[in-house]
Amino acid sequence: MTDPAPERLPDIPFDTIVEQMVAGIYVIQDDRFVYCNATWAGIAGYTAEEATGMSLAQIVPPDFLDVVRSRISARLAGLPPSMHFITRGLHRDGRVRFVEVHGSRITYRGRPAVMGVGVDVTERVRHEEERQRSREQLQALAAYTANKLEEQRLALSRDVHDVLGGMLTSIKMDATRIQRRADNPEVQALTQGLIALTQQTIDTVKQISEALRPSALDHLDLSVALANELQAFTRRSGVPHSLDADAPALRLAPKHATAVYRIFQEGLTNVSRHSKAQHVDVRLRVEGERLRLTLHDDGCGFDVDAPEGSALGLLSMRERAREIGGELHIRSAPSAGTRLALSVPLHQESGTA
Repeated sequence: MTDPAPERLPDIPFDTIVEQMVAGIYVIQDDRFVYCNATWAGIAGYTAEEATGMSLAQIVPPDFLDVVRSRISARLAGLPPSMHFITRGLHRDGRVRFVEVHGSRITYRGRPAVMGVGVDVTERVRHEEERQRSREQLQALAAYTANKLEEQRLALSRDVHDVLGGMLTSIKMDATRIQRRADNPEVQALTQGLIALTQQTIDTVKQISEALRPSALDHLDLSVALANELQAFTRRSGVPHSLDADAPALRLAPKHATAVYRIFQEGLTNVSRHSKAQHVDVRLRVEGERLRLTLHDDGCGFDVDAPEGSALGLLSMRERAREIGGELHIRSAPSAGTRLALSVPLHQESGTA
């Protein structure tokens, strides 16, 4: 017994397949659409009969017409014979549509032409533009917030150091005068304790002022500020460090110096909180027109690609680097420590930074 012959599918005309495709198909020759299916014509708001024979100028926006013609010429010349890009089309109601096309050189009725396949991607392009605008607005907001925060820190640091520090110094001087004039041993003992307490408060005020805005950033140079921060880090955490700052004294622009310092400070904070490191190694170099700072710890590391790898601290560091034209790279893996590498343009200034 023989198997029955397989059932043959009915013959489907090629033009039927083309007309029912969800992608638009067109042929351009002599600056005109000599063929298009209904889908392609519909992108521009026409029927296939209306669109066939229309010139490029009727469907392409005037400011983009030369670009389209140059691309068609390139494909006709075989440079390259095939091209994939997003173009702009003009709808019959005047709106601009974005179309992703893939066009190739063919021979149509014995002469060179360009045949292409197109898909309307207007909504996708607009969504991408909206996302880009939102991203830019968020970056601008982050930069504005960071700048305002630095301004507030600077103002508060000055007030704490100058105003509060001055008041405490006056109290200490008055208490010293009282102690010198007092004959009563009990009063002398009280004023001595008051003087000691006032001095402790003055020292605390200086520490608070330095934490808000390191004076080295304004009066010395970046390497001194980083060295002071490292020493404070080791005192707090007990983690030893090494610093290789084989670079000339740098008086960077205030914005650059502050950004580098804050990135470094946030890096040390992450080491202290998360790394369980036994040692921290820091290197500061000037290479050409760029300043390069590396911070490496031998701690537990983390997965940079994990969701927590995009924590606010890391995002803040990257944003600060981006704002001053810098590049920040963080390399880490579980049980392999973490290496932070920052590169920023120098933009050195003479005078105060």
